[in-house]
Amino acid sequence: MLTMARSLFTCFRTLKGFVLMAILSASLAVFLGVTLVATLLYEDILARQAEQTSETLARQSFNAMLQVMRQGWNREQMEAFVEETRRAHEGSGYRFEFYRGDRVAERYGEVEQPDMDIVILSALASGGERVWREDGTVRRIMPLIARSDCLTCHQNAASGDVLGVIDIQHDMAPISREMRQNYVAMFIVASLLILLLAAAISTLFAGRIRDSLEAFRSRLAVVNSVEDFRQLDVSDIDVHFRELDSAYQHVNALVGRLKDVAVDKDILEFEIRLLSKFIITSEVVRDWREFIKELLAEINTIMPAHTLVTIFQVEEEGYELEVFWYHEVVVETRETFERILTQLVEAKPHGVGPTVLKVFHHSVHPCGEGVPLAAELTAEDIRLQTKSLLLEAPKIGGIVGIGVQSDLAQDPIRHIVIEGILSTLLNLVGSVKAIYKYTRDLEFYATRDPLTQLHNQRIFKDMLNYEVGRSTRHQDHFSLLMLDLDNFKHVNDRHGHAFGDQFLQAVAETLSASVRPGDFLARYGGDEFTIILPETEQQQAYSVGLRIADSLTSQVLTAPDGSTVRATTSIGIASYPNHASNPHDLFLMADNMMYKAKRKGKNCIALPDSEEVAAVFREVGEKNQMVLSALEEQRIVPYFQPIADVRTGEVNIHELLMRIQVDDRIVPAGEFIDIAESIGVIHKMDYLLIEKAFAQIHEQGYEGMLFINLSPKSLIIGEFISHIHQLAIDYDILPERIVFELTERETVSNLKLLEKFVLDLKLEGFNFAIDDFGSGYSSFRYLKQFPIDMIKIEGEFIRNMLNDEKYMAFVKSIVTLAQSLGVSTVAEFIEDEEVLAAVAALGIDFGQGYHLGRPARDFARTCQVRDSTHAVGTPGNAVMAQACPESDRE
Repeated sequence: MLTMARSLFTCFRTLKGFVLMAILSASLAVFLGVTLVATLLYEDILARQAEQTSETLARQSFNAMLQVMRQGWNREQMEAFVEETRRAHEGSGYRFEFYRGDRVAERYGEVEQPDMDIVILSALASGGERVWREDGTVRRIMPLIARSDCLTCHQNAASGDVLGVIDIQHDMAPISREMRQNYVAMFIVASLLILLLAAAISTLFAGRIRDSLEAFRSRLAVVNSVEDFRQLDVSDIDVHFRELDSAYQHVNALVGRLKDVAVDKDILEFEIRLLSKFIITSEVVRDWREFIKELLAEINTIMPAHTLVTIFQVEEEGYELEVFWYHEVVVETRETFERILTQLVEAKPHGVGPTVLKVFHHSVHPCGEGVPLAAELTAEDIRLQTKSLLLEAPKIGGIVGIGVQSDLAQDPIRHIVIEGILSTLLNLVGSVKAIYKYTRDLEFYATRDPLTQLHNQRIFKDMLNYEVGRSTRHQDHFSLLMLDLDNFKHVNDRHGHAFGDQFLQAVAETLSASVRPGDFLARYGGDEFTIILPETEQQQAYSVGLRIADSLTSQVLTAPDGSTVRATTSIGIASYPNHASNPHDLFLMADNMMYKAKRKGKNCIALPDSEEVAAVFREVGEKNQMVLSALEEQRIVPYFQPIADVRTGEVNIHELLMRIQVDDRIVPAGEFIDIAESIGVIHKMDYLLIEKAFAQIHEQGYEGMLFINLSPKSLIIGEFISHIHQLAIDYDILPERIVFELTERETVSNLKLLEKFVLDLKLEGFNFAIDDFGSGYSSFRYLKQFPIDMIKIEGEFIRNMLNDEKYMAFVKSIVTLAQSLGVSTVAEFIEDEEVLAAVAALGIDFGQGYHLGRPARDFARTCQVRDSTHAVGTPGNAVMAQACPESDRE
């Protein structure tokens, strides 16, 4: 049954089947309706005839009875008359019943007759004649009313009394049944005729439609591309029906409109694939040129593209054009392409004329190396086939334009699509190049000083540790030189910071030329330099110091005012293992000797003697004892330095700093932090400091955030996390108000262990910041590996960015990186109004420095800037900063 239903449904869905079913349905519906109406009418006519016939029969029977009775009859004659009447109509379908009334029964006695139903009784009582139809039977009840001539025999009756009832019933069922059987037979014959007629009509109609549809389908079947679609024409298809012909004309008009907007599916899919390229990995950043070559290869999968061009603005110098070829081309084609690109760039609003520096780099996709183009490109080909997108101002990464050279660029539709692809590529390539540039700069300046290009302080400390370990293993000697320029402050003050920077760069070049290739030269900070001399004993180091002093003395620079400036330096020397056996003590010894050289009159070299070595170590021992005593006696003092919102000037953040109180003197952290770390008590001092700070926060009702500067070693102490969390609970301080600063003061050998503890604290709700970001190469690893909320930019870059473009570029790179990662930024070492204004202009979020407030023991004394009249950039901040209590710098 289900299969038959499915077959009928399938047939109905075909055009021929639909027409056939429609004709059959309509025909059968009409035929059945007519038949039903005719049947009902015929049955009604038969019923009416039966009613009339029964009336006639009743009258005839009554009259016959009346005639007989007038002649006089007995009971036997009456019964014979009734029986004869019944037999006479036996085959006609009529059934007669005669009922004797009460008055007749009284006079002539009872006779055998059927039981009277309610209808008979009613007729006997009322004398009314009735006729009705019931269950295919027509029934007539005719009362026998006594007349005057009836009273002769029926003396007990009166005229008008009911003497009896004639009941005539006509069964019409046989006639109706026969009639219906005839109608069914006629219906079957008619249905077959209708079916044949409907099949013929539907075949003719469906054939005409099918032929036109087949022609339409055959033309659609060859459409496999947009170009095939543009050749499609269905205007000549004739269906022989005006309505369907009109529909085909509408389809043809729609096809004409679609031809103007149709785009190849491959091109659209390529645009979608481009979105996946925005997932920029480290491999993409590292090999960004290879990445663009692969983009060119992908473009060639959907359209032949000979060249992909990127145009970058190189600072203020000019433009760098990268030309990526899919196939090898001859030198003449490259030169023609360069000439046309140059004209294109110079014609744009940002072009500054033909004197602008333009650097061209040509690359060929590996698949196309050694495979020349089928035909070399002419200048006209290049002009017509190159689709470019040039900007009026550089976007991210310095990108100002991008272009693709393809035959399809002349197609008006693909022209629009290619422009969309170029817009996507512009952002993609610009982002990759920007990250590549920022990453390269960050990696370089993580180990280098931006001004002199020498190694920086952080890498120097690592190398000093390495050299101590290497010399210990090989039982070698090496020496450390600490240099400080004499009177450099005078040079800066008299001739300006710009000349001071030139002076430092000249000194760096002289120092680089005065040491061996294997020696390690670094700028320690300001006008201080350090030199590690591997496999060098004390006397050899002294000879190197003399050579450096002579080279610097012979260096002459011409100041802006025309005067000449010479450089002199004070040099301190310490040797391993003669003067110290660990990096900290060795540096301390060299630093002390440098100050000894200063005291000797400057431009001198100082070596330690045995008494000085003992004195230095005695001083170290005293400082060790000072730290241990301060820890035991709990003389660790919390200080708080404000961190202000550079946009509003409000202070809702403070940094927690550590001090030691010795009698009436407050010892700054710079004098004991290294010692505390070297003797392994820094984590205990951190814990005591945090406990005191939390107690003070609770007591004073401070509701802002607190930055806590911790070394990684403190974080990986087993009980540190639970202690800190318990302190926060004890003093009712929400974890999200605490920001731990990760520093690189000591190397973490197990970064995975540190990561675990950081993540555990993060789950508790605590926040994290990277301190001195950019000063060490681990900063970027921290940023990648840990859930960082804030970046504190190295103060040296902030302090010098207005006087050195490289420092400024480095700060901009950090801010851009932080913004792209959704990380807040804090600028350290803001010491004047000019630097503060520059920090705000760069989009840095917060600032910290002596211009905004010095560290103090109480929150109320840290110069909180809440009045809008003291917003950043107004003189109010400077006045308030001067009013802050003096304190040693960190």
